[in-house]
Amino acid sequence: MTSELVINSSPNGGRIALLQNKSLVEFHYENNSENFSVGDIYMGTVRRIVPGLNAAFIDIGYEKDAFLHYLDLGPNINTLLKYTKSVRVANKKPPQLKLGSYPLDAPIDKLGKMADVLKTNQQILVQVVKEPISTKGPRLSCQLSLAGRYLVLVPFSNEVNISRKITDKNERRRLQKLLNSLKPENFGVIVRTMAEGKDVAELDRDLSSLIDKWNKGAAKLAQAKPNEKLIGEMTRTSSMLRDMLNESFDSIVVDDREMADSIKSFIHDIAPEKEKIVRFYNGKAKIFEQFGIEKQLKLLFGKTVSLPSGGYLIIEHTEALHVIDVNSGNKSSSEADQESTALKVNIEAASEVARQLRLRDMGGIIVVDFIDMRKLEHKKQLFSHIKEEMAKDRSKFTVLPLSKFGLMQITRQRVRPEVNIVTLENCPTCSGTGKITASIGVADVIEGRIDYLLTKQNEKGLSLFMHPYLFAFFTKGWYSKRMQWFMKYGKWIKCIADTSLGLSEFRIVNQAGQDVEVNFQRANNTTNAQGEPISELRGQHAGADDSEDDE
Repeated sequence: MTSELVINSSPNGGRIALLQNKSLVEFHYENNSENFSVGDIYMGTVRRIVPGLNAAFIDIGYEKDAFLHYLDLGPNINTLLKYTKSVRVANKKPPQLKLGSYPLDAPIDKLGKMADVLKTNQQILVQVVKEPISTKGPRLSCQLSLAGRYLVLVPFSNEVNISRKITDKNERRRLQKLLNSLKPENFGVIVRTMAEGKDVAELDRDLSSLIDKWNKGAAKLAQAKPNEKLIGEMTRTSSMLRDMLNESFDSIVVDDREMADSIKSFIHDIAPEKEKIVRFYNGKAKIFEQFGIEKQLKLLFGKTVSLPSGGYLIIEHTEALHVIDVNSGNKSSSEADQESTALKVNIEAASEVARQLRLRDMGGIIVVDFIDMRKLEHKKQLFSHIKEEMAKDRSKFTVLPLSKFGLMQITRQRVRPEVNIVTLENCPTCSGTGKITASIGVADVIEGRIDYLLTKQNEKGLSLFMHPYLFAFFTKGWYSKRMQWFMKYGKWIKCIADTSLGLSEFRIVNQAGQDVEVNFQRANNTTNAQGEPISELRGQHAGADDSEDDE
């Protein structure tokens, strides 16, 4: 299986698509205006204690106070509070965490009360574990951790824990012994699955990097202002590469040279042998258009999702849960009996459900209504299959067997808002008003614009972006409209099909890559059947892509 990461950069962030065997499996936004990301560590202020919830609300600068439950304080919260207070009161460099000079306090009672630990207006170090979702503020934890490629560093702890996915006993024993000798006192370590088989030099390099990151953040502690971010998680792109980069990755394509250099530098630090897979894309077509991602986004984010052999899914979202209904469609006529049809459609649907959960980053409770099957072995086969497909997911999940009503319940960890892309479009000619001019008029408008730009403004090197239908109209045949323009004006117009544009939308771009705006009134306005001038039909600038986030 091949994996490709395609990154479309923009001034406000970018769009990140993960392709496996050319099929879109993950899609993320990286918005520079979003201030709260999972993994960020803040200097928070306790606003109020709620005994009924055994929780506290913490101000970290978001419009709504963040939520911190007692169980998220962690066993060594008293050590963290003492450390924070001593540094801020003394206003000095943070002391190094050494067992002899800074012993850990006894763990707190698991059944204790929040009011016994925290007080109103108290300063406290907190980490974002769930981003703001819907009407809720961020969710916090005081069990601080810093994730690396092979290890997770846990300050104020002395434990070494090994990922349960590493099953070889000898390897677990080797890693346990190795990390106990490498880690400093008062720093715990969680060994990630990717550490399996790695040598001591790689693990030590990763551990040293994390300790350095912690020390840099802790150095800001004495002078930190309320709501200040002390340690920030890396960008969404870098965190994906850190967690997923392996031998199956064969291409990372970026349409921004500066970002490409930054990613190459990051990969050089974590996996030097993979540095050559990063390449800068400077093609004329949009990068998502070139790799077929734009089309997949349109087809995969709607309410109805088609299956390859004729079935389809209906996906509904509510505040409490997500519901997915599986339908056979015209598949029912291709199998010998109903049971075989149901099994085949369900197996196909299970693969698509697992993909959709990753793609849309759906979390919480998901209920899937599969087609009813009578045979127990078929139900077991479906259950095993969806667990295998879900195993590719990096988020924590639980899958329950089919109930007697044919329903399967899935829970999936939700730490970010669900990805929601608008796939429905307003009528491109009436913009939702219900009144349209003749659609053929757009060809006249384009020809008028081209004539004006070439004869009045003497433009050169023009590129015309338009819907594939219009593209076909202007380029089909030897003596096409484009060829007629060339013979008339002696200048070649580059025509480019762009599926992100509506049927009557178009863009004209000059040699510098800038959209050309034409403000003129044609002397011989053509009118439609209603007497309205066709020249009023405008080529719309496609600055806002149809796949923009709806939230």
